[in-house]
Amino acid sequence: MLSPKKLKYRKQMRRLGNDSLAQKGNTIAFGDYGLVALELKWISARQIEAARVAMTRKIKRGGRVWIRVFPHKSYTKKPAETRMGKGKGNVEAWIAEVKCGTVMFEMGGVDAKLAEEAMALAGSKLPIKTKFIMRRELE
Repeated sequence: MLSPKKLKYRKQMRRLGNDSLAQKGNTIAFGDYGLVALELKWISARQIEAARVAMTRKIKRGGRVWIRVFPHKSYTKKPAETRMGKGKGNVEAWIAEVKCGTVMFEMGGVDAKLAEEAMALAGSKLPIKTKFIMRRELE
């Protein structure tokens, strides 16, 4: 699973950014097809991996898949039935903060119909609404 190798601070504040559109990572850069987020939400490394596996299995390792989001942010949680205080909890998971309009996955080397089916399967593994786009739609 995805996790950062090195960070300045292991535990970060739990903030969800403003509900604005993505300024970076909102265009297709590598492949011909993309999966765009339509909501602002946290996506865990497990969910990213599940979507990646679903896509690669659908295309039968036939094209190329690019993951455009990375879980840099740590998500902490205190154990169940623990009293308040005594500091912040342990790191539970790594998450990526995805804004509306972010291209999360890209695909190339396959036909459009297969790519759309694979991206729909990947979108069902994610906790947000997604949309399939093609490179020619953006130009």
